[in-house]
Amino acid sequence: MKDSLQPGLTYEFRFSIPENKTVPFLYPESPEFQVMPGVLATGFMVGLFEWACIKAVNPYLDWPKEQTVGTDIKVNHVAATPPGFTVTVKVKLVRIEGRKLSFSITAHDGVDAISEGTHERFVIDAAKFNGKIKAKIQAIGDGH
Repeated sequence: MKDSLQPGLTYEFRFSIPENKTVPFLYPESPEFQVMPGVLATGFMVGLFEWACIKAVNPYLDWPKEQTVGTDIKVNHVAATPPGFTVTVKVKLVRIEGRKLSFSITAHDGVDAISEGTHERFVIDAAKFNGKIKAKIQAIGDGH
């Protein structure tokens, strides 16, 4: 993590919502999701927020050796966004505590504010993290 990564960093990210980011595509195995409205799924919205935060901080990391993983998210989802609309996500790094990065987030679809909240990410050493995951998989052996 570079010293230039400081609270106050802001980033704006825009993404045009394709049909495959709507509720019926969230879990194709779910018959319940298949009959729900074709609007931006909350699960995909959360992923969009993670993506925006990653893009905000990656220039300040030794990427890809250093990466960030999501550890907490608290957001609402207050308006439906149809496919074809562009969502603008604004993130602000509000606090750095060791390797924990805390963000505030807002999102708008061009007509409505769709979300606001907070997100935390943790800076990791990718090789070390992946080694722990490999060990976890090996620990359960063939029972996986």
